[in-house]
Amino acid sequence: MRLASCSTAHRNELICQGGEAVVVLMAPPGPPDRVLSRQPSYQRATLAVLVLGLCLAATACASQASLADRTFFRPEYEVDTHGRKTWFDRLVETDPGGFKTHVAADYESVAPARIAVLPFEDTGSAQFVVDKIALTARSPEQQADWAWTHSNRLRRAVDGYLSSREFLVANLIQVDQIMKEHRIYDAASLARISPQTLGGMLGVDAVVYGEVTHYEAYYLALVSAYEVGVKIRMVSTHDGRELFAAEGSRYDVDVAPAFDPVDIAINSAFTLLQLRDIVLARAEDESAREIILRIPRSQRLQDELIEEATDAPSRTRQENVATLQREGAPQAPSGVEPASMSLPTE
Repeated sequence: MRLASCSTAHRNELICQGGEAVVVLMAPPGPPDRVLSRQPSYQRATLAVLVLGLCLAATACASQASLADRTFFRPEYEVDTHGRKTWFDRLVETDPGGFKTHVAADYESVAPARIAVLPFEDTGSAQFVVDKIALTARSPEQQADWAWTHSNRLRRAVDGYLSSREFLVANLIQVDQIMKEHRIYDAASLARISPQTLGGMLGVDAVVYGEVTHYEAYYLALVSAYEVGVKIRMVSTHDGRELFAAEGSRYDVDVAPAFDPVDIAINSAFTLLQLRDIVLARAEDESAREIILRIPRSQRLQDELIEEATDAPSRTRQENVATLQREGAPQAPSGVEPASMSLPTE
């Protein structure tokens, strides 16, 4: 008798060789190689969504909790650069404009605390001009009205951005009324009055002169643009020195490239629609913002404003408290002394 030699050739197959015969025996099924999850796929997806929702909820709670740390009067980023165009912005927006500025060497020591923005002068045609061609035929009276309109738009924009800085800016309505009372009705009569005299009239440390140099539109099929140019000067009313000057222009350009004749016709119509008043207003605002951002910030003026607010007369503060009480301000609960009632006396 010959002993059979057996070997495993495949799972569940047992091969035994006895003599010349080969017998293939099926071995009983064994345990599987790996255990498969009996959990349906939709349950796994539901579990994943639930976990994701819990994570998002935890993140939202953490963000909400951090709101308590968001107090006022914190450091502010990009104060002097936010809103100021860089070369890359001009490249992307196809804006060939720019501004040239001059700042007095000792500006920080002579920076004016109180400023008045005088009426601007418009030296243009006061017509609606496209590609250097006047498309309107306004009468001299209408031209005078439109010249005042154009210049006053830029003046208000400059006044608004100055008011957001460390300056105390005189109200435009009051400035105009005082100038009317002194019979200053045009650029010629304004030029005859010295800055020192204007400072005494308006009670300011500096006056801002302005001139609108460009107020035009351009259109050439796939390209349209508004150009707003302005020149301003800030002059001291103490010695007549020029503290700051800026001159230049800004373009609001719309470019719509196209190669197919149909696309050229459609894009030409769209670029023409960009010659709207709202687009012109953006160019005006941008011109004023670009100029005022170039005026150096005076730490001395900021410190003076803080000191003035801190050292306000106690009599004025107590008068304000009395006014609030007369107007029916909410009373503090019994046993609690209002903070406004415990003001220190000088």
